[in-house]
Amino acid sequence: MPVLELQNISKHFGAIHAVSDVSFSLEAGEVVGLMGDNGAGKSTLVKMIAGNFRPSHGSMRLDGAELVMHRPVDARRHGIEIVHQDLALCDNLTAAANVYLGRELRRGFGPFSVLDYAAMYRRAAQIFAELKSETRPRDLVKQMSGGQRQAVAIARTRLSDPKIVLMDEPTAAISVRQVAEVLNLIRRLRDHGIAVALISHRMPDVFTVADRVIVMRRGRKVADKRIADSSPEEVTGLITGAIETA
Repeated sequence: MPVLELQNISKHFGAIHAVSDVSFSLEAGEVVGLMGDNGAGKSTLVKMIAGNFRPSHGSMRLDGAELVMHRPVDARRHGIEIVHQDLALCDNLTAAANVYLGRELRRGFGPFSVLDYAAMYRRAAQIFAELKSETRPRDLVKQMSGGQRQAVAIARTRLSDPKIVLMDEPTAAISVRQVAEVLNLIRRLRDHGIAVALISHRMPDVFTVADRVIVMRRGRKVADKRIADSSPEEVTGLITGAIETA
């Protein structure tokens, strides 16, 4: 049974049909690349899965059960995490503080409780070790490279033991070395049995790390293929419209 299944999902903003009748599934431990030109509907689709938007039509199922969400916190409660393109990190805080932002650990009782920094540093270090990242819990985010920042954002998703991680352009505007680091982090998530939906414009990244590629054009799904059965040339044709469907 797929961990996530979308059936004829649509999202309309008045007369604008941002997403129209899209169906696909995600398996546990699978990386799916979601590709398309700007305005193709990728981000809108992911925001519906993340609980930011409610579908206008269609249904979503998680582990076979109907999935209805009203806000992003509902998605997190169901084991769906998202890494936004801007990462949503606080530069003036440490890596551990960012990992636990909004979910801080406390010790003590009621109004007399204080933040348990030692526990947060300890758990953050364990997560970075699991991800095989060199990021250290006490490092300030403002002093980090792009790859290290991605590691912090990905580590934050591991707190809730997620079933699905949605990643929006994680390798945009970072160096080649940092891209390799981020792709390795995605592999670590897959190795832990987590399903990953990867939005990307970078063809080499998708064909390096993804098991399957889904192509969208003008709000519709025009392809859903195994990476082994496709090619960058075919995906480019599907994105531009030179190839209608595959």
